[in-house]
Amino acid sequence: MEDLVDHWEHRLRERLAEPAPQPMGLATGRTMDPFYRLLVQRLRSWPQKDFERLRQGWLSFNLDEYVGLPAAAETSFAATMRRHLGEPLALRSDQLRLPDGAASDPEAEAERYASALQMAGGLGIQLLGLGINGHVGFNEPPCSDAVRCRVVQLSDATRRQNAEDFATDPQGVPPQAITIGLGEILAAGEVHLVVTGAAKAAILQKVLCAEPTPAVPASWLRQHPRLWVWADAEALALVRATAMPEAPQEVPGLY
Repeated sequence: MEDLVDHWEHRLRERLAEPAPQPMGLATGRTMDPFYRLLVQRLRSWPQKDFERLRQGWLSFNLDEYVGLPAAAETSFAATMRRHLGEPLALRSDQLRLPDGAASDPEAEAERYASALQMAGGLGIQLLGLGINGHVGFNEPPCSDAVRCRVVQLSDATRRQNAEDFATDPQGVPPQAITIGLGEILAAGEVHLVVTGAAKAAILQKVLCAEPTPAVPASWLRQHPRLWVWADAEALALVRATAMPEAPQEVPGLY
């Protein structure tokens, strides 16, 4: 995780010199908790002038939000981002953008969010976790590499995986979400997939060691010329035991 934070800190310093930096793409999930904690520690140690410039220029778009949850709900991703970044870095709500889960017309909200992202210049650097069924964002299988921001139905596997945030009850997890699509993700300047734990070893093997397929949405990420995969030893166990179909340099950030 320290190496990942090193890279993001470096990229954030580079953004200070860019006249019109693209927004960052952010993710939620338990894998991201230590990343945000370490990143905030690093950023708060910057010289005050640099920190203020970073803070004033911050703009990020999150991948997704549950349909039906207002931003004030403790289990919303908006609340998660406030806790992780908004409050520690004193960011405004318009700097940490997410779909409006409480919108009366979720389909129209997905279109609005996609338009806002496009008008902001598209994603510069995208952070991703990996679902147990191969989803990224809430792009559930089967999923093509061209889908755009939309309303999706969450799979039973995803609702079980996320039940910990809803009193361990999968039925308490909202059945729908608004998510940025693979089309927007693959258009990002660079993509960072973060995978930890033995429970993700089998799906990471499918992502990296088999041909891209709609059955494993994250496998489309291998098409990206600047894909970085940050994984611990447990998550990589099966990958290391398998011959990869491409040369290793095509996955430059494999750790």
